[in-house]
Amino acid sequence: MKRTLITLAMTLAVAAPAFADQALATAKNCMACHAVDKKLVGPSFKDVAGKYAGKAGAVDTLAGKIVKGGSGVWGPVPMPANAQVNDAEAKKLAEWVLTLK
Repeated sequence: MKRTLITLAMTLAVAAPAFADQALATAKNCMACHAVDKKLVGPSFKDVAGKYAGKAGAVDTLAGKIVKGGSGVWGPVPMPANAQVNDAEAKKLAEWVLTLK
């Protein structure tokens, strides 16, 4: 029993980051245009993570794009500003996206 609980705890610890803020992304309508692992209207979150991996200031850059919107980075379809996301939520979402691989 103890071994099962330890295994379960380790599994959750490894899997938790992948779902840590997917609920927030869903609540803030990010998932209407993005998916974790496939392109919809916008790029997948994994593609975004790959593009910004290891870049200084990536969290702040992505958080700014979440709040203010952006265009030209992923093609002709612009990302609209998301007024329902505050700065703290945008930073949390950006940090989560950057954990995806």
